[in-house]
Amino acid sequence: MFEKILIANRGEIALRVIRACREMGIKSVAVHSTADADAMHVRLADESVCIGPAPSSESYLKKSAIISACEISGAQAVHPGYGFLSENASFAQALEDHGITFIGPSAEHIRIMGDKITAKETAKALGIPCVPGSEGGVADVETALKTAGEIGYPVIIKATAGGGGRGMKVAKSASELEVAFRTARSEAKAAFGNDEVYIEKYLQKPRHIEIQVFGDGKGRAVHLGERDCSLQRRHQKVFEEAPGPCITPKMRAEIGKICADAVAKINYIGAGTVEFLYEDGKFYFIEMNTRLQVEHPVTEYVFGVDLVREQIRVAAGLPLSFKQEELEVQGHAIEVRINAEKLPNFTPCPGRVRTFHAPGGLGVRMDSALYGGYAIPPYYDSLIGKLIVHGRDRPEALARLKRALSELVVDGIDTTVPLFAALLAEPDIQAGEYNIHWLEKWLAAQFG
Repeated sequence: MFEKILIANRGEIALRVIRACREMGIKSVAVHSTADADAMHVRLADESVCIGPAPSSESYLKKSAIISACEISGAQAVHPGYGFLSENASFAQALEDHGITFIGPSAEHIRIMGDKITAKETAKALGIPCVPGSEGGVADVETALKTAGEIGYPVIIKATAGGGGRGMKVAKSASELEVAFRTARSEAKAAFGNDEVYIEKYLQKPRHIEIQVFGDGKGRAVHLGERDCSLQRRHQKVFEEAPGPCITPKMRAEIGKICADAVAKINYIGAGTVEFLYEDGKFYFIEMNTRLQVEHPVTEYVFGVDLVREQIRVAAGLPLSFKQEELEVQGHAIEVRINAEKLPNFTPCPGRVRTFHAPGGLGVRMDSALYGGYAIPPYYDSLIGKLIVHGRDRPEALARLKRALSELVVDGIDTTVPLFAALLAEPDIQAGEYNIHWLEKWLAAQFG
């Protein structure tokens, strides 16, 4: 087992890893920018190393600085958390070249799944159901029109190197396709330095269902059910729950086995998430995230496992600590992402937190790096906390979430807490009847 792990991240996910390390008797090393010198992850880690100025490009995204921090501290492994360098194949390879363990999948698997076209081709070859679409990148408008005509409108154009909704455009007819195609390529080039795009069938009212998988790197893998992440704004998730309200135990077992078998075939190691659009009883692969998800706590709640601990174990060469037949859904869990944003426009709202009070009680978990007097820097993502609740069933989880939201105090800045209080009053949310378009339509009706 490792004696010391460096966490190449910040905020609540850095704290999450530090806590797992402490429970396992492993020393933790925090890295931080100059803007994060007073951050909670720096305070709670056993050691800390400043790796650069405030901009993430000069600190948290600077591979050489993080490798130097490993050498200075003597860290034997790096946990990347999510975001930043967590899905950067060259970073994983650089660590390996320096004799440092990357707590995550191999550089090869990150590379394969990081390219949307290669990922889709790999998924098909592994028996994972996919959305009908182009066989590869689409180079010009003429090819795009031919492909769209074969698939049938509406279609969606996506950047092959995309993420977060950038380089993604919908065309409902041939007359809309040319503009959508050129716009998607332009956005992709600006965001990712790569203007290659591909085309898929655009599903009308799908849900976003993702399957949590875990492999030991030696041909054994399990699945830990699904999460429903359909409540999204601009392709960004805001509300996640497990199990999915529309997924039956039979469906869970079937799609879960397909995903677990697939990652076992390629000797995948660590946590991964196979993401699908789900409509009319069918699953359609969209991508695989080769890292820990922001929403991993809902899976931990319903299966009673520590996914970060398991990541560390398998990275150290140990076998999985659980078998598929031991993993059973227990109750229902919901997570809401609390952002420092001002409604209704979701404008980032950094500033000093005067008072912070986390809710508590049975079945309530607050993952946050906030504390009273903390000044949220303006340089990073606006996520400031995740409120997760667990109940014996979905109604109890919803009631517990409503109660916990009423206890949460973040004074001094604007947050998205009022959004969730309002959503919980909606009949569709109470019934679990929503899709990936529901939230944006609701927001448009509420705020215009």
